[in-house]
Amino acid sequence: MTGSTHSVVGMPDPEALHRSLLASWNARDAAGFAGHFTEDGASIGFDGSTVLGREAIEDHLTGLFDAHDPAAYVALVREVRPLGADSALLRADAGMVPPGGTDLNPAAHAVQSLVAVRDGAAGRWHVALFQNTPAAFDEDPEAADDLTRDLRQALRAEQL
Repeated sequence: MTGSTHSVVGMPDPEALHRSLLASWNARDAAGFAGHFTEDGASIGFDGSTVLGREAIEDHLTGLFDAHDPAAYVALVREVRPLGADSALLRADAGMVPPGGTDLNPAAHAVQSLVAVRDGAAGRWHVALFQNTPAAFDEDPEAADDLTRDLRQALRAEQL
């Protein structure tokens, strides 16, 4: 699956928000990850688990990070689209590198959707919804191979 990033002129902040969110995950920083969300934000995991609210997201990830060493994300933003003056939809493809590994696990590829909202008073962007959906491409192995190739290029660029 190839695609180009469709950035919205004047709206780089949702992309920076997504990068920072994934950096918090990769650093195993539950408070940092949760701090990107609105007070009532929602996080939907790869397995469909739904966690509602900033505090619950932090508690959930604290337990996860304490019990496991999850894989690290590498992502390609494919689209940022305004939904209104103070909201945007971001769509990205993501891969995961297992702990201690140097390559992607194609079985863990995902499509990420993020709804960002801007706090009018502070002008700061927050995550209202983050969803991580498996990208198995069961009926299109060529698309799966293309996605793995694209994500490996992004991973190599990060490793430089």
